[in-house]
Amino acid sequence: MSALIDHAVVITGGGPTGLMLAGELALAGVDVAIVERRRDQELAGSRAGGLHSRTIEVLDQRGIADRFLSQGQVAQVAGFALIRLDISDFPTRHNYGLALWQNHIERILAGWVDELSVPIYRGREVTGFAQDDTGVDVALSDGKSLRTNYLVGCDGGRSLIRKSAGIDFPGWDPTTSHLIAEVEVAREPEWGIRHDASGIHGLSRMEDGGPVRVMVTEQHLGSTSEPTLSDLSEALIAVYGTDYGIHSPASISRFTDMTRQAASYRKGRVLLAGDAAHVHYPAGGQGLNTGVQDAVNLGWKLAQVVKQTSPESLLDSYHAERHPVAVRVLRNTMAQVALMRRPDERVKALQDTMSDLLGMDEPRKRIAAMISGLDIHYDLGEGHPLLGRRMPDLDLITANGRLRTFTLLHDARPVLLNLGEPGTLDITPWAERVRQIDAQYAGTWELPVLGAVAAPSAVLIRPDGHVAWVGDQAQLGLADALTMWFGPPVAA
Repeated sequence: MSALIDHAVVITGGGPTGLMLAGELALAGVDVAIVERRRDQELAGSRAGGLHSRTIEVLDQRGIADRFLSQGQVAQVAGFALIRLDISDFPTRHNYGLALWQNHIERILAGWVDELSVPIYRGREVTGFAQDDTGVDVALSDGKSLRTNYLVGCDGGRSLIRKSAGIDFPGWDPTTSHLIAEVEVAREPEWGIRHDASGIHGLSRMEDGGPVRVMVTEQHLGSTSEPTLSDLSEALIAVYGTDYGIHSPASISRFTDMTRQAASYRKGRVLLAGDAAHVHYPAGGQGLNTGVQDAVNLGWKLAQVVKQTSPESLLDSYHAERHPVAVRVLRNTMAQVALMRRPDERVKALQDTMSDLLGMDEPRKRIAAMISGLDIHYDLGEGHPLLGRRMPDLDLITANGRLRTFTLLHDARPVLLNLGEPGTLDITPWAERVRQIDAQYAGTWELPVLGAVAAPSAVLIRPDGHVAWVGDQAQLGLADALTMWFGPPVAA
């Protein structure tokens, strides 16, 4: 095995999570590379179908949201077990979702990563690795190897990185199985969604003159082989009495409601993100979004550890913060499966009850905020309601004119926002790491679900857009927060 090149971080998997993480690390000046088994960014099938509000905010924080918004369809996409949840009254600039297939999401992210000069080793797979006290040796399928400080598995639900690291993946076995495909048909099918005793099914035209998108519930569980056109035909006939003359498949894949989560998101110098860390039924379209947000939580922390700005213990906060988020996703998707799978009259009665409940403002806001990611709250201790939550995108008045809060985060650096007397906060020992902005804001501060909160005098905003400290000119606890998140002070 011959050495190829050294990188500070190697990411295996060039899907949305891996691409987002690479971009975050590159913005921080870290030498990062991706290993991707596909020879190009083309994706068989459409896979995930959109972005939720918080993910759009995250992309806005990096100044790239418009690239996605210009390619997709803005819509109210949040839902719970086919019950649509309107978030148009939520306090966010992006109080909607975006209908956009994963192949387009990946293409746009890959373009951004290319602008940041991240190398992608395509047409290769990681076949194994060995970690020691100083780094990880990564073996590739072409016989070459990489040496890296940290290896991040973004390689999907069957993650070789997770398995090779010996990280447990506990959870629940599947109870239902679906085939999803893009095919041509010889006869006009029954369009739309069908919900019957065998499960949920649907056929739709992807675009004018384009292939037909098929989703059909299989009659039997347990198949682990790659699905074929014959399997799809058999499943369609069982439900519709015909396969509509399906032919020329562009893609056929299988997904189930298997629900599992990595026991730990880190083992030494190996970390997991996205589907490698959590798999679940795609109800509510939360998987891709959770993975992208994993990446944004991990990226700046890993960058600071690599650059020796922060101690390695900072990486422990990645699991501490993101594992509970995925726990909620797993639980709510399991609940949705229970409401959607093979409904009888009792389940239909429960569906009606849930629909009534989610038609009320308070339940709707709570569930919609969870599905859309707008209510994520990292436990950073007691204090102001903003602490640990997403920073609102305020229209600020600064010495350089009007600026949005998210604009201050484009370079993925932390920001100390002083809304009190200018020049009263002193963070000189962290001045090279934390950007300090004096600003004014006269509007109300409002958070999803919680509503209006007291206006703070100052907030410390992490690169992922979450608030790490809320205070005033007394600076009580500010030095501790700066040290915890952005490393010890630099001596004068």
